[in-house]
Amino acid sequence: MLRVISAGALCTIQDLGRTGYQRFGVPLGGAMDRAACVIANRLVGNPPDAACLEITGPGAAFEVLAPCVIALAGADLGATFRGRALPPWMAHYLAGRGELAFEGRRWGARAYLALAGGIDLPPVLGARSTYLPGEFGGLAGRALRAGDVITAQPAGDLARRAGRIWPTPLDYAPQVRVLPFDGPVPDALIAHAWQVGTQSNRIGLRLSGPQIEIDQPHARDSFGVFPGVIQLPPDGQPILLTADAQPTGGYPVIAIAIQADLHRVAQVLPGDALRFVPTTFEEAVDAWRRLQALLALPVEEDEGTALAARAGG
Repeated sequence: MLRVISAGALCTIQDLGRTGYQRFGVPLGGAMDRAACVIANRLVGNPPDAACLEITGPGAAFEVLAPCVIALAGADLGATFRGRALPPWMAHYLAGRGELAFEGRRWGARAYLALAGGIDLPPVLGARSTYLPGEFGGLAGRALRAGDVITAQPAGDLARRAGRIWPTPLDYAPQVRVLPFDGPVPDALIAHAWQVGTQSNRIGLRLSGPQIEIDQPHARDSFGVFPGVIQLPPDGQPILLTADAQPTGGYPVIAIAIQADLHRVAQVLPGDALRFVPTTFEEAVDAWRRLQALLALPVEEDEGTALAARAGG
């Protein structure tokens, strides 16, 4: 059980999102970095689609109210418990009360904290993920704030879930492979690095760089879009749609980021840079299969940490 001391820049409850509701205007939503969310859950023995905390940037802090097992995956935001460092990609037994703090960004944008048993909240439209624009899911449809209490579902023998480590790291190179849509991928998109703009959010990354010009209208009838679509508004600066992307849009689509690289997109903040490289459909399918194989790897155990947890921390 955790009590929020500070939510930092943004902290929400997320899982793997909602499917089957896009025709009603409800986006897929869920974790920006779905791969890290899955790994955090696997490290504590949860189902892959259990709800986690998505912690954006440093500054979040929680009071641990009772013994629990947590796992951290994704960004390294300098997590500590009672001043002791908690490395990511590992499950940790927190033996009693104390402060769990995310003290500084070392790498990445979003850390995922899984509680053994999974966060205990009722699903809305089949998921526990928070959809901030619609104000539903998660905890009252909003970002977490000081004083909120996060509880986990029963998890059995907690100590036996500690000490697990992830065997193979994800590739978070700030490079995203893209497929063409209506025509060739514009040369300007792949010739330059793009800076993530300050107006970026969970709906999309607004990118800044050289103006892209295309030979088609900048407004058209709305059609279906999804996370990974790269739209081009009239200002010529692309928008890369992410987890909370609306189900329809009318801007031209100039490329599509492959699904196997969207975890990379999740780990950039305003001011960071992204590059795009062209790929093929066959390469995109192969990359997806390799990512799924990585997520299915058996979890390893750090024997010393596990024995310490079973001895009472």
